[in-house]
Amino acid sequence: MRPSFATWGASGYANRAVPRAADPARLQALAGRTMGTTWSLKFDNPAMLAHAAVQAAVVQALDRVIAQMSTWEPASDISRYNGADAGSRHTLPSAFANVLACALHWAEASDGAIDPTVGPLVASWGFGAQADATTSSPSPEALAAARARIGWRRLAFDAAESAITQPGGLWLDLSGVAKGYAVDHVADALMALGLHDFLVEVGGELKGCGRRPGGQPWRVRLDTLIDALPPLALDGLAVATSGDRWHAQEHAGRRWSHTIDPRNGEPVSPDLASVTVLHPQCMHADALATALTVLGPVDGAAFAQRHGIAALFVCRDAAGPRAIATAAWQARNA
Repeated sequence: MRPSFATWGASGYANRAVPRAADPARLQALAGRTMGTTWSLKFDNPAMLAHAAVQAAVVQALDRVIAQMSTWEPASDISRYNGADAGSRHTLPSAFANVLACALHWAEASDGAIDPTVGPLVASWGFGAQADATTSSPSPEALAAARARIGWRRLAFDAAESAITQPGGLWLDLSGVAKGYAVDHVADALMALGLHDFLVEVGGELKGCGRRPGGQPWRVRLDTLIDALPPLALDGLAVATSGDRWHAQEHAGRRWSHTIDPRNGEPVSPDLASVTVLHPQCMHADALATALTVLGPVDGAAFAQRHGIAALFVCRDAAGPRAIATAAWQARNA
């Protein structure tokens, strides 16, 4: 599910007492491709910075994430770790270490609903860099072999030293967190340029900082099974969604999601269409959307309530799609 840009906004909030005069020339846009998907940016450019400089900052930030965490790049830091000898110790770049720490935090909190070592299982079901060309369901033997290779508790991560040990045959895959981190990283790069009012998107994950020209908040509409959902105001917030609308396989009449439950090796239930999470950091929103999807609408909603997470679950029911919003979601979108 990909949120889409809206072209309107509500009146400005009280924390900006004197809205700026709207100047269409200051609301500018850039876009490109990255990580097998697209990125886009809308930004207020009061200093009229050169587009080439803004685009270069975005691309450099995205390329740093790819160089560290892309399992599709043989020379990336994560690929070198995945192919390393048992017992080898690896010092991680700071971004890689931050993303891994985030993934492990929510793995611990959710009792393994998100697992950064789940790659072999994901590949077994036909997704990711390790997958072969087949779209058939894996055999019980293949699933058993994949499950034997995973386990986030096997990761010997030294957070103080930003170092990790390869126990042998472990395959890290941070795709459930890294795209969200890329959004945050681009936002940091834009702020370093002196831009403070922008909406950045990478593959459907978004972060809004500051306001549009005129003082209105950045607003986005969620493209969900429920058309009547109101737009979201992203004022210092990020939004990430996990769902089966774009990433799914189908074979012999069965359709399954790319989100695999690390606890049992099976794709998540098709009864849950999507989970959307609002959080100040897109990295955490991305990780939580994955974890809550695995937990499902009952356990996931209870987990989100306990942790004060703003989450929206969209379920497929016999009577039609149904939304479940946590208290934090309702408070942010009142």
